[in-house]
Amino acid sequence: MKKFTLFSLLILLVTQFSLGQVSINPGAIEVDQPVTITVDLNSEASNCNGLNNPQKVYMHSGIGDNTNAFGFSVIGNWGQDDGVGEMTNNGDGTYSITITPQDYYGLSQTQADNATQIGMVFRNPDGTQELKASGCQDFIFLVGLININILNPANDLVVLNSGDNLLVRANLRYLGNIEAGSFQVFFNDAQVANGNGFPTFQTTLTNITQSGTVRIVGSPFSNSEVGEGSFQVVISPTVTEQAKPAGTRDGINYDPNDATKATLVVSAPGKEFIEVAGSFNNYTPTSDYLMKKDPSTNQFWLELTGLTPGAMHHYQYWVYDTNPIAGSPSLVKTADPYSTLVLSPFDDPGIPAASFPNIPAYPAGQQREVTVLQTGQTPYDWQVTNFEKPKMEDLVIYEVLIRDFDINRNYQDLINRIDYFKNLNVNAIQLMPVMEYEGNESWGYNTSFHMALDKYYGTPQKFKEFVDVCHQNGIAVILDIALNHAFGRNPMVRMWMDDPDGDGWGGPADDSPYFNKFPTHSFNVGNDFNHQQPLTQEYTRRVVEHWITEYNIDGFRWDLTKGFTQNCGNGTFDGDFGCTQNYQQDRVDVLKEYADYSWSLDDTHYVIFEHLGSDNEEQQWANYRINEGKGIMLWGKMTDQYNELTMGQNGNKNFDRAGHLSRGFNDKRLIAYAESHDEERLMYKNLQFGNSTNSSHDVKNLNVALSRMSALGAVTLTIPGPKMIWHFGELGMEQSIFTCNNGTVNEPGGGGDCKLDTKPQPQWVNNWTSDALRSQIYSDWARMNDLKINEPVFEGDYTINSGGFTPKIFIFDTSIPNDQLRNVIVYANFGVNSASVSTDFPYGGTWYDLMDETNSTTIDGSTANITLQAGEFRILGNAPPETLSVDSVNALAQLNIYPNPANTEFSLNTNTNKVMVIDITGKAVKSFTGDFTATTQFDISDLNQGLYLVNASNNSGQSSTSKLVKL
Repeated sequence: MKKFTLFSLLILLVTQFSLGQVSINPGAIEVDQPVTITVDLNSEASNCNGLNNPQKVYMHSGIGDNTNAFGFSVIGNWGQDDGVGEMTNNGDGTYSITITPQDYYGLSQTQADNATQIGMVFRNPDGTQELKASGCQDFIFLVGLININILNPANDLVVLNSGDNLLVRANLRYLGNIEAGSFQVFFNDAQVANGNGFPTFQTTLTNITQSGTVRIVGSPFSNSEVGEGSFQVVISPTVTEQAKPAGTRDGINYDPNDATKATLVVSAPGKEFIEVAGSFNNYTPTSDYLMKKDPSTNQFWLELTGLTPGAMHHYQYWVYDTNPIAGSPSLVKTADPYSTLVLSPFDDPGIPAASFPNIPAYPAGQQREVTVLQTGQTPYDWQVTNFEKPKMEDLVIYEVLIRDFDINRNYQDLINRIDYFKNLNVNAIQLMPVMEYEGNESWGYNTSFHMALDKYYGTPQKFKEFVDVCHQNGIAVILDIALNHAFGRNPMVRMWMDDPDGDGWGGPADDSPYFNKFPTHSFNVGNDFNHQQPLTQEYTRRVVEHWITEYNIDGFRWDLTKGFTQNCGNGTFDGDFGCTQNYQQDRVDVLKEYADYSWSLDDTHYVIFEHLGSDNEEQQWANYRINEGKGIMLWGKMTDQYNELTMGQNGNKNFDRAGHLSRGFNDKRLIAYAESHDEERLMYKNLQFGNSTNSSHDVKNLNVALSRMSALGAVTLTIPGPKMIWHFGELGMEQSIFTCNNGTVNEPGGGGDCKLDTKPQPQWVNNWTSDALRSQIYSDWARMNDLKINEPVFEGDYTINSGGFTPKIFIFDTSIPNDQLRNVIVYANFGVNSASVSTDFPYGGTWYDLMDETNSTTIDGSTANITLQAGEFRILGNAPPETLSVDSVNALAQLNIYPNPANTEFSLNTNTNKVMVIDITGKAVKSFTGDFTATTQFDISDLNQGLYLVNASNNSGQSSTSKLVKL
């Protein structure tokens, strides 16, 4: 603790210091004394979001020395409503928190003695709103009664050539006020200058030939208090120019013949020299760890020797700039941009040991991520080395956010549930981003390292096992990849960052060879990649190569492809919306090039774009190289159209654009979907806004709403072309996308929308797979998927007749012989009353119910109309299917009812000992117990007309459910 007089203590107690909307009381911070920090939300919000009527306010803060205001300790868990850093509501639009810094930040005595700055940002509970200071900088408060403010040099580290002179300017603050005083300057503890400042002190240090620490000690004339500030001087070394070893490239280059060696290569245009600091030199690099420079490529490189085979070494690049542009640091410490595994001081403490055992300890005394280097790794023993991907036309993609799929939130959960995927008959699993992202419980689009696997979900070996298990079961693996942007921990952001407040964080500076300083489109998040830059293109190709060659990934879903243009920025934070929405040739071209590169590595690689843009632009990709059997698949959002039908609210919604023909695609390259991770759950809106005009079929009733979801599958999954299911839509998931961590629903405008929050998992806790209504959706969708994948007709032509509550889909392939399945008609009734629907058979004969496993239900082709109950659907074909698999969800999955529809009685196709008939509200209206055979007839003459479920079980406890229509 710095000494101060009783007089100065009295002043301290009554003085308050403020920076705009934030004030401290007392007006100077001492590390071992209480200080109250108050944020005022009554004044005009900054342009860094601002806090708009938050339910709570959190202070996210840190403490450090002159080099980094957050360097010693950071308190707060961004986006978590966990009480850490929560402020007290004063009831007048202000919020306060009182802390004693040394205790609050858990400082050692050495840290407490050297603390000079506290940095802070304020946020709402889920972190979707934040408040910063003017210019979108962190609020920074000095620590101590007296502070030396170094005006020149501007950075805490300055790089000089040997013999250079350096101008030093400084002033001092006492209790927050600038005062005149006396100064002394020390270089490596030897006094080199002194003088007075009225109030600014200035001197020039001449002929500097060695690196060291410059300390400026000052005292105000008004009293004997003393303060000091310091900065580092580094003399630029002579970099050896030498060609890098043949065949090496950016990243870690392992020697296949010597596991004690590795060569590191990094591109760093504009940087003078780079040191490698790591576990192999105790993060104290000597001249032996100064990287060489290849004069032909301008890449820096260094060969490491003496490594321990199999050991997990780790390192950083210390990147120096002799003459940085204004606001940029002279030294940046960063992990390798091409890292494949990193250690993080921010995230690693929260990673469960069960998911990633034995994570190496993060190196003490360092900051930010470090790269893991491991020679002599044992290659994964792939069981499937020649996986044959499903045809694009047959894809049924299951989109998964691992975080919200199962309780352990890791790859092992997915491996354990492989039968769940297989029995649903999906043939591709698409994972939301698994690349190293900021935080642990995230959607993954805040990527910081695109080639590194995020450790929260598991180890690289376990991820490879998951891919291998999928391939063993005929399931392709597709990765969601976010190459529109990167976030602040990304090394390519950090090496060329704009950091005027010196807190060690920042966005891209003007000289970045990878990123735009301001986004050039209107949908940006994070920092916007410039995909016209050669280094960005090379990095993108390397990312593609890594996941294909290292992990046998079958395809990529490219996130936010609208951002791959340089044409739609106006030099501010807001891109041009109209321009972004319209055709842009530069992104058409560069994305074709990336697709070409993927296909050069894997001829059948899936390329999927989330573009959601104009047809004329999407056609360029969908039709690209289509004559070679390629073409790029496009996401097609149909959520609103389908949801109006499932709610029973608007039958005028036309869903013709669920098919590729409506968009001018030459072949089936449209992935139309009703649900995705980014859209509200249909079931949630069914329950909130469903049609309730018919009390016997009230869509706001859970069981009624669930009973309509099989019909949704019928009008989505059967349309020829690739399709997608968002996880647990097949079980009727009704949990809102805006469900918060605590289970409440907080939609936009409610102080944070909770969209990104981790979701509860009732599907397993409540055993939904055994619920009659939910398992019926699963069973029906599984049957539809099986038909789609295995019956050739579903790769044929189609027409869609929608725009009413009783849509019809005609699917046909006239090249198929007449005695085989060549015509299919899908009928559905999304109204809330029964409806008579014209059959519109293209020809007479017998038409088979394709959802009937025994094909025992048929309709005469001369029938003009069929009656569909509310929420009912039918899929009829001119012939029975021939190639359906016999895999089933359980032993009674092939339960069939005949006749169906039934008038007075029905029979089942299997032996049972208990049969229940359940109405649309979930109530059991008939129950039969005994030893029943397939000839037993069950009387339903007393039931009203309508749709029912029949649940049957046997002596072994196995059960199944099927639909029954009572005439």
